[in-house]
Amino acid sequence: MSRILGIDPGSRITGFGIIERAGTRSVYVASGCIRVGDGEFNGRLKSIFDELREVVAAYRPEHVAIERVFMARNPDSALKLGHARGAALCAVLMEGLTVSEYTPAEIKQATVGSGRAGKEQVQHMVQALLKLPAAPQADAADALAVALCHVHTAQTLGHLAVAQQMAGRRR
Repeated sequence: MSRILGIDPGSRITGFGIIERAGTRSVYVASGCIRVGDGEFNGRLKSIFDELREVVAAYRPEHVAIERVFMARNPDSALKLGHARGAALCAVLMEGLTVSEYTPAEIKQATVGSGRAGKEQVQHMVQALLKLPAAPQADAADALAVALCHVHTAQTLGHLAVAQQMAGRRR
């Protein structure tokens, strides 16, 4: 079994989601939101860093997956998101964990089947895939979707490696 921490970084709310890969199944472990409010920006970054270190200490993931920053309409927002992402990355890298990064479109494609899916669709599919009694809060659902994307990507790469080995044997 392998435990994956998915992170959806944000300068006000950072979502986290933890799943375990049990064979071909993904099993929900925990999820939540780190809410840092409207305080001083440097203090918010420190809160993200500290609280993610607590999540890592409590759940001991073997893998971490995080959403890549994308350039939106507002460059200032993208810069703040990048800072929050940096605080999250530092928190997990200090624990010696390796990190995989996925774009929002890759995450939605792996989870919903469409790179242009909306938040409600992501919440619904996360609920269905992990057999949750209710849809998780949007930021937590996004983080769980990041973790699911990592699992699906690893499974696909594993299948490709097997196919390449089999093709090499036939030559």
